Amino acid sequence: MKPSVTEINKLNPDSRREFLKNLLSGATTATVLMVYGPRILARPGADTRFWKEKSTEREWAYVIDINKCIGCGSCVRACKQENNVPATVFRTWVERYVITDEGVYVDSPDGALEGFEEVNAEIRDHAKTAFFVPKMCNHCAEPPCVQACPVGATFKSPEGFVLNDETHCLGCGYCVQACPYGARFINPEKHVSDKCTWCYHRVQNGKLPACVEACPNKARLFGDLKDPESEVARIFLEDKWMILKDMMHTEPYCFYIGLRREVL
Repeated sequence: MKPSVTEINKLNPDSRREFLKNLLSGATTATVLMVYGPRILARPGADTRFWKEKSTEREWAYVIDINKCIGCGSCVRACKQENNVPATVFRTWVERYVITDEGVYVDSPDGALEGFEEVNAEIRDHAKTAFFVPKMCNHCAEPPCVQACPVGATFKSPEGFVLNDETHCLGCGYCVQACPYGARFINPEKHVSDKCTWCYHRVQNGKLPACVEACPNKARLFGDLKDPESEVARIFLEDKWMILKDMMHTEPYCFYIGLRREVL
């Protein structure tokens, strides 16, 4: 017997998660989509055109300059502290790429929380160059995670931020699988989807994301593309930026300077 809308809505978060995990047939899945479909469409930002048309005051973007990143981990530590991120997961992390004659060596010990140790002698002796690449949610204009969420818990704010409503999240992990950047995870303490929010709560109060403030080398920048005085707008206009996985057509708002083909 198919559950009614009222019955599903009365389920507590744990029960809703269990309900979704137990979905086995296409018919039942269709029922869930019919039940939650109106909620998905009604969510602010569910249609990616919404914020583009309605939010004209700001167009937030993030810029990461690979040439300036020193892999110190200050950004990771600031994010952990600001957002109470559990020890085993990361909203932002830093990867080290060592280019050698034999290939590319990549590591990110504990997300670079405490920086990096020197690579072993065998790799170092064959190294041609090395660099660090910070990563996080790209807050895409066309986010596949929003489309993948069956209950509309993942949505776009009017300002273009891709956010997660943990009061509705089932912890099913569909959005985690849909993200091409590996930026999402299931919070091991809350058992719901989690990710970088670009410190939405800080930006709303006129502050920069915590990781941007913490970077000692200004490798991370955040600002308004519509403000001609902002540094991110200047960089964007200079057309020296690149994006990760452009073949995915997600239109990310995280731009990189100095990104090498080994990372793409």
